[in-house]
Amino acid sequence: MMSPTLFISHGSPALMLEATPSREFLAKFAGRLGNPRGIVCISAHWETEDVAVGLAAAPATIHDFSGFPAELYQKRYSAPGDPALGNRVLSLLHSAGIRATGDSNRGFDHGVWSPLSLIFPDASVPVVEVSVQPHLDAAHHLAAGRALASLRDEDILIVGSGSATHNLRDLGRAVPHATAFEAWLCDAVTDGCIDDLVNAEQRAPAFARNHPTPEHFLPLFAPLGAAGSSAKGEVLNRHFEYGSLSMAAFLWT
Repeated sequence: MMSPTLFISHGSPALMLEATPSREFLAKFAGRLGNPRGIVCISAHWETEDVAVGLAAAPATIHDFSGFPAELYQKRYSAPGDPALGNRVLSLLHSAGIRATGDSNRGFDHGVWSPLSLIFPDASVPVVEVSVQPHLDAAHHLAAGRALASLRDEDILIVGSGSATHNLRDLGRAVPHATAFEAWLCDAVTDGCIDDLVNAEQRAPAFARNHPTPEHFLPLFAPLGAAGSSAKGEVLNRHFEYGSLSMAAFLWT
């Protein structure tokens, strides 16, 4: 059976500590995913010039944030890496003409371990992290996702971990431009409007106000690309946290 692909808004690192609807959603979601052979996770929190692929066998947990409760810095996610799967990812990217390199030292940043520790708390599924390239456009990230599509036939779950909206200056208040953008995004995903999504900077309402920088939007395009050229997604979660931070999540089957 072909594996689905998934986009998650990972929210604040405090997701691990706070009882919110989105935390509850992630904790209950694993049942729909079964037990994949491996996970390839594209994270907004790893930015590189060319695509980078984690090859560490035992990735460390990176606490790439500050100012949170001490308890959060004690969290560890002990899922193994999978160098063989990482090299398979590199091979597929190279075959598609996409420049990519392996990194044997990279650990898991919170874009990976925060949501995956809720979905797969036993940390038994190997994870390979992949970076984003914010200086390149959505079409590049869509092409990278399409290059990885065959992994779905190998029982590999492709996950993009970012944020449906990500303007930290808006935190703490509900703003109309966030809800308008989130509604547009959900409609574009469910209608399969890939061209609109790729051109969201020009077509979405208030794109720049919701994504002053693109790194949290770009992980959407790996699971979208891997899902196929006519795929229509399912909206899994539509809660907002901190007023303006959309926790939208999408599944392509």
